[in-house]
Formats: sequence, structure tokens, C-alpha cells
Amino acid sequence: MNRKCIIKVFSFILAAIMAVSITACGSGRSVGDSSGDGADGSAVVKKPAGSNIDTSGSFAEAHDAFTTTLATEESDDDPIPDPPEGVFDLVSYPSKVGNLAAYVSSDPGDGEKHPMIIWVVGGWGNGIDDFPWTYPAWDNDQTGSAFWQAGVLTMYPSFRGGCGNPGYYEALFGEVDDIVSAYEYAASLPYVDPERIYLGGHSTGGTRALLASEYTDKFRAVFCFGAVDKIKYHNNSQFTFDKSNQDEYVMRSPIYWLDNIKSPTFLIEGRDGNSECLERMEEASQNDNIRCYVLEDADHFSVLAPATRVVAEKILEDTGDEVSIAITQEELEEAMGEDPQAPVPVMTERYVEELGMTFSCPYVWDIAVSEDGSGLEVYSRYEEANAWDMAALYITLYDAEGGDTLQMLKENMEEQGYAVEEISIQGNPAVDGASMVQTDNGDFYYQRYMSVQHGEECIDFNLIVYEDYVEEAVLLFQQIIDSIAFED
Repeated sequence: MNRKCIIKVFSFILAAIMAVSITACGSGRSVGDSSGDGADGSAVVKKPAGSNIDTSGSFAEAHDAFTTTLATEESDDDPIPDPPEGVFDLVSYPSKVGNLAAYVSSDPGDGEKHPMIIWVVGGWGNGIDDFPWTYPAWDNDQTGSAFWQAGVLTMYPSFRGGCGNPGYYEALFGEVDDIVSAYEYAASLPYVDPERIYLGGHSTGGTRALLASEYTDKFRAVFCFGAVDKIKYHNNSQFTFDKSNQDEYVMRSPIYWLDNIKSPTFLIEGRDGNSECLERMEEASQNDNIRCYVLEDADHFSVLAPATRVVAEKILEDTGDEVSIAITQEELEEAMGEDPQAPVPVMTERYVEELGMTFSCPYVWDIAVSEDGSGLEVYSRYEEANAWDMAALYITLYDAEGGDTLQMLKENMEEQGYAVEEISIQGNPAVDGASMVQTDNGDFYYQRYMSVQHGEECIDFNLIVYEDYVEEAVLLFQQIIDSIAFED
């Protein structure tokens, strides 16, 4: 159902009520390479034929000494949406190639230093957009929003070549330097505890985070979801480097550098995701700083929502001088078995001058005058299958014409089967009704209709949402009602 469908439904529903009112919202599984056994029982990881890279030493030194050759110089100038005020700030952080854009949690303003996680999203784009505050699906939540919603400050960095940044896409090479630069910026913020900066990422972002953990020990702990052991298991159509040079592959493949990891690093993946990559890395290294978790009955995406919430709780509890994060297989499995949680939307305050009124709604909702000019349409700019995008709000203003308008409306709604109650909005009388309604084509929608009398006028808030999203929509609309305020 798109916005046009929602507005058509509005027309259907409003016909009955408004008459009385006027008178009265990765990668697939891969097949592993065969390896021999080392003397310590770990697998011997064979470099690809033709590589001259010495993998026995420091990854940081090898990385810094290596010069990548880009076969294509790719970048983009995608615009960066403004973040919700008071939730995130749009900043620039210095890097080896110049200033790069990032979203960073706003200063809480309490004078304290707080933990922060740098979250690296999946995919091959090096930019940022409004994913942190869009609706996260429970079975595919790549937003990292579990962290900032739990109270962990969050940074979403863009990388070289993305969103007009200097440089070009380097497909897991120069981006490692950018992650380290993001750490340096985060550590410089006066409200961030430099000893409690964490790193996390998913899919390509998980591989980037793993390479960064091999490069530096600055992060207190690192959480990698769906990382691959060798870059060849990622989408090679996105590779910008010289694919004929095997050294390029070695410098981008975490399995050759696992012994360099010094920060506690947690590798998490669903059985039906890149689990074979994770298991090969677990077999290849005896590094006690690496902890691996494969979750059954889960895939590359479904692990994210439950597991990131576990990680967020662990970060908040990790308050000592030394890192004390411990995650058990049982904790993750228990989280996977929990009922999906309805996420809390990022709300923003809107002011309607004609009504002398403010109210809050999801940040991704736009306000426009309705086509017939009778009121305001408030709706999402997206059309994804979720409560935010499948709901819309219609606001209208009309003369109260006497003191019995709300009572007449209440009686009319009750006759039509609405569950109605009398409420008060900032001291103003109001009626609030809810019902499931059916259109002529047989579709069912949930409607919440609230009318408040302010002086000589009534203002109607009419929310409608497809029946599949009722539970989340009820919570959402209640937040909108609770936020309504009129000027004195």
C-alpha cells in the first residue's frame, strides 16, 4: 500500500465522519578452501598463489607499507540528509585523504563522558544517509539503532569517495584507515569516554571492522556481524582494485591477520549466512581475543536486531578500568527466541502556524496541504512495509459551532462502531475513537480519530494504517497525541 492508496482510504472514511464533524503512518554461503593442519592444531591458511605479502608479521605495518592499485576510480556525490536535531549532529572528521562526513550522537549535555560505538553499515557504498532513524525491520535491522536507543552514543562514519568525500572507493583497504580516523575524532569529543570506544559492523561493514581490529588495539571491543574470511567471498563486481594482483586480496582478507587482534573481538553470524567464513576463521586461529558465535535458525540479517540489543546492554555494563564484556552462546540464542520488539521512532516537533499548535511525528514524515485544500496530509516519504511508511495522518480544522460538537461527534462514531472515550488535551476537551474499517474492495484498516476543541475551533487528527501494523501504529499515534500543545 502506497501513500496514494492511503489517501484514497482517507476519502472513503472521512465521508462518514466529517459531515458530523462540520456540524458537530550480503552475501550467500560460500565453499571453503582446503587447508592443512598446523603444529598447534590450527589450520594453515594458504595465501593465494602469486602473493608476495608476508603475513607472519604486523598487519598494521604491512598495510601502511602497501600501496593499493585502483583499476577504477569510483566515488559519488550523494546528498547527506540533515539529521534529527538533538539526536545526531552532522560532522566532518579528518582522515588521511581529507575531511569525511559522519553522523554523531549529540552531546547529552550532562557534563559526563559516555561510551560510544562506531557502527559500519553493510554494502559497498561509502556514504551515509538517513538509515539510522528509519524504521528497522526486526528480521533485517542493519541500522545499528539498538545502540543509541539503549543510550550508547553512536557514530556513523562515511568513508573516502562517498557523499562527495575526497578520495575513491578502495573496497576494504583505505577504509580501514578511515575507521581509525573516526576513532581519533570520537576520542576527541568532550562528552565521549576515550577509553570506552567500541566498533561494530555488518556484512561488508563487519569485514571492515574486523580488519580494523587487526590493524589497531585502540577499540575497547569489536563486534563483527557476518564478516567474511577472504574478500573473494564478497561481491567481486564491486571491487575497484587490480583483481589480477593477489597481494590486493591478501591485504583485504581478515583470515591472514587474525593473530594481530588484541581487542576482544566478537564474530557473530546466522547459520544460513556467512557461517562457514566464521568457522574457518575460528579454526585458523588460536587467538583468545576472538570469540565466535554461529546461531542456528538464523541468517545473515535476522541475527542483527536481537544480537545488537544484547551487545548494547553489555556495553552499558562495561564500566570498569578494563574491558569486561562476556557474551555466551546461550544469551544470544535466548535473544533470538524473544518476541520482536516494536522500535521507537525518532520523533521531531512540527509547528503549524495556522493552528497555533505544535505536535511531534516521525522525523521521516513530511507535511503537505491536501489536494483539495481542506487540511494537512502527514505521511512518510518512503513506502516500505512497516508501520511508519504504511500509516498516514490527516489534520483538519473547522468551526466548533456551539458547545455540543464533540458530543455529537462522539455519538456518531459510537453508532458506527468506534470505541470512543472523552479525553483532555492540554486542558482542552477532546474525543478519541478507534475502529477497524473496511473499504469497498474488502481491505481492512485501523483508524484512530481524535478531535480536540480549542476555543471556537475543532482540530481533527485522523490516523489510518493497514491492519498488519496496528500494534506499532497504536504506540506511534499515542506519542503524537501526547505531544500536542497549543500556544497561549
